[in-house]
Amino acid sequence: MATAGAPRRFCRCACFCTENLYVARYGLHVRFRGEQQLRRDYGPILRSRGCVSTTDFQQLLAELEQEVERRRRLGLESAARKALIASSYRVARPEVYDSLQDAALAPEFLAVAEYSASPGADLKGLLQRLETVSEEKRIYRVPVFTAPFCQALLEELEHFEQSDMPKGRPNTMNNYGVLLHELGLDEPLVTPLRERFLQPLMALLYPDCGGGQLDSHRAFVVKYALGQDLELGCHYDNAELTLNVALGKVFTGGALYFGGLFQAPTALTEPLEVEHVVGQGILHRGGQLHGARPLATGERWNLIIWLRASAVRNRLCPMCCRAPDLVDDEGFGDGFTREEPATVDVCALT
Repeated sequence: MATAGAPRRFCRCACFCTENLYVARYGLHVRFRGEQQLRRDYGPILRSRGCVSTTDFQQLLAELEQEVERRRRLGLESAARKALIASSYRVARPEVYDSLQDAALAPEFLAVAEYSASPGADLKGLLQRLETVSEEKRIYRVPVFTAPFCQALLEELEHFEQSDMPKGRPNTMNNYGVLLHELGLDEPLVTPLRERFLQPLMALLYPDCGGGQLDSHRAFVVKYALGQDLELGCHYDNAELTLNVALGKVFTGGALYFGGLFQAPTALTEPLEVEHVVGQGILHRGGQLHGARPLATGERWNLIIWLRASAVRNRLCPMCCRAPDLVDDEGFGDGFTREEPATVDVCALT
């Protein structure tokens, strides 16, 4: 008899190696399939942003080729880092690796999650328990973690940052931070947060975006500090939905700003600014254009969870806006899944 209940195999779209490559120096996301295509598609805008000389262009070309190669190796290298960290890293705050407990969560968040999972819960009742940042943009705020848990998590992250363990970049736009699955925090922290608490909440807030069908995530912490990353350019997330929680520390500046959905031609007209509050999370659609204003003083650490629903993204990749060309990947990949073959009970046929 064919076995059932095998772990799902997650994939990425092949466009990961060619689409949305971020060039920080020119503040631009580009598609890259070779020199001629780059000149044809982006020559004028690159020149307008300072890529003028032959040396400028050759330097950009080398950077993009290097980034493509990094992305091709990413899954295997990330798995190798995770294995080394698991075997050699000595944690500072072991309690953050325990299975997520209610004591780590803000009472308001527990109440929201409990209501969302209760019989008869509806959007109107939920919105009475959340702060609506923008009704038009469907952006909401809710306390997520207690102050002691934020402090413990920050201490662990700083301890890891100062260690000699290998570290992967959170994404192409952030140079400082931590990938939580590599640190071993996916299973005890992020997965139960998604499955037990965020799923019922997002099902009411964003049923049209796969909020009730979340089956994977990508979680990372980003750090902003003077002399390091200060701001974040405008972008949209490779996710159906996003939770962004301010963990600390003490800082000024760095507000989030939001435009419209990335498909809209006037998406950045009159952006909405949202200040961070430590311990509180901002909920928004992954396709909402957003960025972060420059940090003025201090350090800012934020936990970002990209929430993904394969039932949505299997139909259309949000990064290339085409049917995904699936490539097997490690872990949750980029949240895509292959259609599972029908399970056949061989014994019943004999």
